[in-house]
Amino acid sequence: MSLVWTLIAGFLYAEIAVVLLLVLPVASPYRWNRFFKSKFLAMLAQQAHIYFFLIMGVLVLFLLEAIREMRKYSNYEQTGEVHLNVEMQHSMRLFRAQRNFYISGFAIFLVLVIRRLVTLVSAQANLLAQSEASMKQAQSATAAARSLMEDKKTDKAKEASEDSTLNELNKLRERVQELTSELNREKKDKEAVKSQAESINREYDRLTEEYSKLQKQITIGGGSSKDD
Repeated sequence: MSLVWTLIAGFLYAEIAVVLLLVLPVASPYRWNRFFKSKFLAMLAQQAHIYFFLIMGVLVLFLLEAIREMRKYSNYEQTGEVHLNVEMQHSMRLFRAQRNFYISGFAIFLVLVIRRLVTLVSAQANLLAQSEASMKQAQSATAAARSLMEDKKTDKAKEASEDSTLNELNKLRERVQELTSELNREKKDKEAVKSQAESINREYDRLTEEYSKLQKQITIGGGSSKDD
């Protein structure tokens, strides 16, 4: 195998290793995304399309060369008696051409596969990040809703306690009004009893005066009868 095809075969083996790394659960999509967005790869990503088309162009050229060699040695016709060494060399060259065809063809195929896998892994990492962000937003919204519900419950409890307090105050106010009305009635009754007592005292004083006057008259009338 020549040096060029050795390099292409090494490139193919490296592609196989990269595909296995991307397909097998070696690292999470987050780590692959961080690796893809590293500074070194970010510098290469600026000219990635140039490298991609350059590699694809070189591989396509060698693929066409392998196809040409295959057609060349496939159309070889034996004329007369051919030496065994010549036939073996012809078969070996045809085998090399076929081998080079498969190497270059699989290298081109794996370049496309790796590019697609990198895109899918990056998209998966972005989707996972978005899903986590959405989950965090949903959790925060749920927590906010629960806090609002708890606040509403506490507000309702406060309102209920305030209503009960107002009811108690109203009851106390009504009781005070009843007591005040009873006190006013008792005051009126007391004043009535007091006025009645005063009138009785005045009547008593009047009767006492009349009695004393009667006694004086009786005394004076008795004295005059004795003198006679």
